[in-house]
Amino acid sequence: MIKRFLLIIFSLSISLFVNAQKADIRGTVIDKKTGEPMIFTNVVFRGTTIGATTDLNGFFSISNVAPGNYTLSCTSVGYDTVVVNLSLKANDLINQKILLEPKAFTLGNIEVTAKKEEKKTETNISLIKLTSKDIQRLPSVGGESDLAQYLQVIPGVIFTGDQGGELYIRGGSPIQNKVMLDGMTIYNPFHSIGLFSVFETDIIKNANVMTGGFNAENGGRLSAVVDVVTRDGNKKRLAGKISTSPFMSKILLEGPFKKIDNSGGSSSWIFDARSSYLDKSSKIFYSYIDTAGIPFAFNDFYGKVSMNGGNGSKLSVFGFNYNDHVKYQGVSDFKWNNVGIGTNFVLVPGGSNMLIGGSISYSDYHIALKEADDQPRTSRIKGFDLNTYFTYFLAHNSEVKYGFTVGGYTTDFQFFNSLGLIMGQKQNTTEIGGYIVVKEVLNRLVLEPSIRFQYYASLPVLSPEPRIAAKFNLSESIRLKGSAGIYSQNFISTKSDKDVVNLFSGFLTGPDQELRDLNGVVAKNNLQRAAHIVGGVETDVNKNLEVTVESYYKKFGQLINLNRNKQYLTDPDFQIETGKAYGVDFLLKYDYKGLYVWTGYSLGYVTRNNGDQIYPPHYDRRHNANVVISYTFGKNKQWQVDARWNLGSGFPFTKTQGFYEFYNFLDGINTNYTSGNGQLGIVYDSTLNSGRLPYYHRLDLSAKRIFKLGTNARLEANISIINTYNRENIFYFDRVRYERVNQLPFLPSAGISINF
Repeated sequence: MIKRFLLIIFSLSISLFVNAQKADIRGTVIDKKTGEPMIFTNVVFRGTTIGATTDLNGFFSISNVAPGNYTLSCTSVGYDTVVVNLSLKANDLINQKILLEPKAFTLGNIEVTAKKEEKKTETNISLIKLTSKDIQRLPSVGGESDLAQYLQVIPGVIFTGDQGGELYIRGGSPIQNKVMLDGMTIYNPFHSIGLFSVFETDIIKNANVMTGGFNAENGGRLSAVVDVVTRDGNKKRLAGKISTSPFMSKILLEGPFKKIDNSGGSSSWIFDARSSYLDKSSKIFYSYIDTAGIPFAFNDFYGKVSMNGGNGSKLSVFGFNYNDHVKYQGVSDFKWNNVGIGTNFVLVPGGSNMLIGGSISYSDYHIALKEADDQPRTSRIKGFDLNTYFTYFLAHNSEVKYGFTVGGYTTDFQFFNSLGLIMGQKQNTTEIGGYIVVKEVLNRLVLEPSIRFQYYASLPVLSPEPRIAAKFNLSESIRLKGSAGIYSQNFISTKSDKDVVNLFSGFLTGPDQELRDLNGVVAKNNLQRAAHIVGGVETDVNKNLEVTVESYYKKFGQLINLNRNKQYLTDPDFQIETGKAYGVDFLLKYDYKGLYVWTGYSLGYVTRNNGDQIYPPHYDRRHNANVVISYTFGKNKQWQVDARWNLGSGFPFTKTQGFYEFYNFLDGINTNYTSGNGQLGIVYDSTLNSGRLPYYHRLDLSAKRIFKLGTNARLEANISIINTYNRENIFYFDRVRYERVNQLPFLPSAGISINF
């Protein structure tokens, strides 16, 4: 099968290269006001179907153009159209920089042809592309919209709680999702209070959320990928934002080292810092929830320096420090810290129609949980990532991309066992990957075969992973699409899929000890594996309304999980499980003038098989629906109101059958069980997760008013309400105390920010 797959890729690659080149034009599209690259912008030759869409660097390439005279047109919503007259000769390679000027006013109804062209020439299977503007359409908490809140409304994404909740994407657990920031892996992207991520919305250029079926460019994870890219600093002037609310305060500053000019060369910087003080302010504003306060606090710091060349080449250096702290009085003290530094680059060679890019980064993530027994658990993962890629742009939006990845990691996990002895695992590992992705547009068919070879040194295993995606344009408005692929992963979590509420989630590499599969046979290796199949249809009902339906099936052929049934020292610490996830996702988007509507619904099934029984994990939510409405109005669009309503069916849980007095008999026959006091033991139902919690639903509202203070200055005042009708959504049930613990109650807030 692998040989046939390689033959397909080789044949397609050759067919792309043998096309006789005529003339090529490439370049970058820049926002003239800020100097920021314009992403997903349409560049076409007028009177033809020849064109391209800019990428995340504002780069475009149009290849294999017949010699002649052309008019190049560049359009984007909210910007004046730029027209360039060109005379192309055979074998020409022209670099063209385009500066777009923001319009003084925006027309009420503009057809965005760039987006329409992308739908026909990109597979985009199980892919949601977000910008900061999209994120800001959600109800904000104290005026601060966040990526964590937007991810929760994407079909296929399940969020398990407002407090300490995590994201599960189409049946995959958090350890199986790869989250990246500017090419660097982020091991914990979400703060303990589920309203905020570590990513500051105002500096996000683009976020790609791949819920399954992704191509060979991404590896090392079984389920999903979230790829966040930050923007550069303002290349024209000093700018910034200062904001405050009962939840946190923030400052954002940016500006040029060298201002952008007609040559296109520039350099800039950006710095963002925010600090949460909810643990202190809640004692004043939200004492009705708990007089001791809401115990969440965090600090985020991010900085970046960017240098841009006149031909589109770019070098950036960035760094961050994220930390989080949760302190439940007399119960537990939980905290984590993540620091990192990295660089990414894009090179545009002068004599070749290709793009070279990559990144180098280092990060260190440490997490600790200290409970009343004064026996802390700690976990640490640190290491480097190196990525490089080469992209060849060919005719008719076709391209070939190949690259290499190298990662070196150290994991260190320590804990205390039942005897009070410190235990742990410390391991070094290396992962090496190589891939090739071919995209060819054949009239109505878009074909994207790819293959990845991933090597895990600690196991050691070489994993060949063929993948393929395709889209067929039935008509101008209806498109069929599908993908399939094989995926692998080495990392495992110290959290079991059976754990319901557990803030502590450390990282381990796959064990090298001998494990047996569900049939009792010694496993060939301890590599975790999965296969994805995705199929769907997308349709443009009209130019303002689009509907997408996707069905998916994920088969987890081998998973490594903690052995919760371990009773003796000779029992293995880990066990092999299998699993599957399948369902259908529905998404409707409507965008007309000031009204934006997003409606998503997911029907999903997730199961795990540990050899003893098949059970649904605690995040198996059968039904999940989200409705988002955003409306901008007023003479100068100075008002914005947003609403989000979420409905989710109940999560599964294991029922309690009874209680008993437990003795560990550490003193052997000398244990006096007749007069001693044992611990409280719980008798659980023999069937895992046979019960279901009540339905979850919540309405969030927010409103914002913009006051213009000057040419570049404005003030934003906002109010918001989380859980508007004060729904008592269950978080978990304390079996010992027989107490119900709920999610966040009615939570109003107000905020103010100044942009300059």
